[in-house]
Amino acid sequence: MSPIAKTLGKSSRLVADLTAARGRRVDVAALGITDRQGELPLGPAGGLASPNGACRMFRAADGWMAVNLARDEDHDLIPAWLCCEASGDPWQLIDDHGPSRRCDELVAQAILLGLPACRVGEMGWGDPEPLLILNRDWAWGVGRAAPKVVDLSALWAGPLCGAILAAAGCEVTKVESTRRPDPTRRAAPAFYSRLNGGKTELALDLTDAGDRARLLALVLEADVVITSARPRGLRSIGLDPEAILRARPLTWVAITAYGLSGATWRDHPWTTRVGFGDDTAAAGGLVSWTTDGEPRFLGDALADPLTGVAAAASALRVLDGGRATVVDAGMAPIAWRAAQAGNARVRP
Repeated sequence: MSPIAKTLGKSSRLVADLTAARGRRVDVAALGITDRQGELPLGPAGGLASPNGACRMFRAADGWMAVNLARDEDHDLIPAWLCCEASGDPWQLIDDHGPSRRCDELVAQAILLGLPACRVGEMGWGDPEPLLILNRDWAWGVGRAAPKVVDLSALWAGPLCGAILAAAGCEVTKVESTRRPDPTRRAAPAFYSRLNGGKTELALDLTDAGDRARLLALVLEADVVITSARPRGLRSIGLDPEAILRARPLTWVAITAYGLSGATWRDHPWTTRVGFGDDTAAAGGLVSWTTDGEPRFLGDALADPLTGVAAAASALRVLDGGRATVVDAGMAPIAWRAAQAGNARVRP
């Protein structure tokens, strides 16, 4: 059984109920988008390295850290992160220098560098609530046979959310950068097709002023927008969510690593953090612990499917209620909530 089956099943049942009430029941499991087994070269769970090998947990001076070298540039950041000479394999540098550094120092430096790293289990009661929903008094999708959705996300969680909305009958347009296409297209083409096959695809050069204007016009016509970029990343392509929401009260599903800190869209230690499915699961404490007090990965990028399905359920609930919202889907807070629900063994 999947280590997140309990929480994933609950969100999937909510999706099924909400879509059935609208006349087009969606069976999330049947879509084949919540598990990448067989799509990527994955190793077993239960170790200090994630099944895809990109993320590892290591012991720092005062706790356990997780760092995800998911991108080529992440490897290059390790010497600056650890304040050491740039020589040798980055994982060896982490083994050599990580144990002498404090977790809070490593997290602060990672935020400055844009490196996906966290203290294992760092989320807690004082952190942003997962799926914070801010309602606005506006009936959306009025007069439309199918709500229009613009999916600006990439990788797994955001496209999964968009795939569920497409299966529910929404008109979903996936917008992809011509210069930085969705990595899943190349890494797992069959999985990419399942995530995005029900959408209309549009490729834009987001460095071009004309294409940025075209994107803004598309967003201003949408009922729902799905993003997986940080607020500063959205501004870099000409999208200011606060200004857009003032001009057109739509529903914005914001999938980020750690949440929007009250959905204010301003730069904040939470909103500037980078994260992916494995490291944010570790941040949320969605790991197992050995009797010796060492963490172990429970599965493959578990925060991704948890967040994607939960975000889709929240968007559908908003649609059912007929009011525009901001759905703040922070991956680490959602992973933390799943861990609290009993998907992970409590630390000894």
